[in-house]
Formats: sequence, structure tokens, C-alpha cells
Amino acid sequence: MLALEHYEKGMDHFSEDRLDEAIAEFGRALEADPGYADAFHALAMCHYHKGEFDQAIEWGQRYRAADPDNPLAYTSLSMFYQAKGMITEAEEMGALAQQAARREQKP
Repeated sequence: MLALEHYEKGMDHFSEDRLDEAIAEFGRALEADPGYADAFHALAMCHYHKGEFDQAIEWGQRYRAADPDNPLAYTSLSMFYQAKGMITEAEEMGALAQQAARREQKP
């Protein structure tokens, strides 16, 4: 099965709040394509929804490394840090999200 197929199956599980099954599918997507940025983000979101903020941050950092120009990577990390009570880090990621968004808007 292709990475995209595992990712889409994982998204189906995520939408049904079957987070452990979603995590397994996103993991399979990464086995098929180790640099699949959307799968990193999906894993981060699964862990965030499970209240596993350390894992959400870890996957969020991998997402940012895989797609450093994407404002969503920084916005998500900001959310994860805030949930863990790491306000300084959350604010820093928020500022980086704004910078990335401005870079995206420039022609």
C-alpha cells in the first residue's frame, strides 16, 4: 500500500476518534515514505488529542523539520507547547508562524 493510502486510512480513523488506529496507519505511511510531512503532522495531532503533549511536541518538531516553510508547523507546535504550559515556547512558535505566513504571501 502506498503512503497516501495509509495516510487517508489514518485520516478516516482520526475523524472517527479512533486515535490508536490512526496512529498505526500514519506510522505505516511513514514506513512507506519516511519524509511524509503530513503524516508527521497527523501523528502530532493524534497525540495532542490523546493528551500526550510530549509526543505531540516530538512529532510536531519532526513536522517542522520536514516542512520548515509551512506556518501550520509552527502554529501546531505553539498549540502543543501551550497545552503543556510552556508559554514562552508557545509564544516563540506563534511568532515564527507569523513570519512563515508573511514569507508565503510575498510574490
